Amino acid sequence: MQEKRTYKYYDLIMAAFVAVLLCSNLIGVQKVSSVNLPFYGEYIYGAGVLFFPISYLFGDILTEVYGYARSRKVIWAGFGALIFASLMALVVTYLPLPVNVPPEQLQGNLEKQRAIEMIFGQTSRIVLASLTAFWLGEFVNSFVLAKIKIWMSGRFLFVRTIASTIAGEIADSLIFYPIAFYGAPGWTNEQLISVMIGNYFIKVLWEVVATPLTYLIVGFLKKAEHEDFYDKETDFNPFSLET
Repeated sequence: MQEKRTYKYYDLIMAAFVAVLLCSNLIGVQKVSSVNLPFYGEYIYGAGVLFFPISYLFGDILTEVYGYARSRKVIWAGFGALIFASLMALVVTYLPLPVNVPPEQLQGNLEKQRAIEMIFGQTSRIVLASLTAFWLGEFVNSFVLAKIKIWMSGRFLFVRTIASTIAGEIADSLIFYPIAFYGAPGWTNEQLISVMIGNYFIKVLWEVVATPLTYLIVGFLKKAEHEDFYDKETDFNPFSLET
């Protein structure tokens, strides 16, 4: 049975995790950008891929410092927030427009509606893909990190943060892209595989680049919270909320 403790920064990290998750899924998901790479040329990517990996950084920090069970609670908080945000986006997007207005105002309302649908009007399959991929990817990430920490007796933090991200992002990518885009208009199988692989490597590279920052935050939290949790007796059931 894990000791019930109160932490100074745990709730703040939970709030930051949920904020990053919502922003990366609602703001960046519809934006497509590109960059010219040496020896490759123009690489096209979704803007959300630049910020979504931050959620894995938070997941690593939470599991490393506070343990899998407390990280599990944060993942469920993020999952619930994503469900609510998706439901709210659906309702707000398709609320009926007023019709008894002057023609020029009606035209403006129609233009605004099209913009809202373009930005927030996610299809049901994309919502399903996002929720499923996030849930499984985050739990795989947390589980792998917790297990490697025990196996390596807490040494080599960078090994478990990178390895857990590799595993978590594999699960995330293999679920999200096929569910969201397989057979969708404008998406060939070759394009789907190319985008899936390319975005996967960007996410993992993000974790590698952020490793020094992870060390700084983890070191600060372990000292401030007087905690460095090892999940030796943890129940890894993802459906439990026990901490």
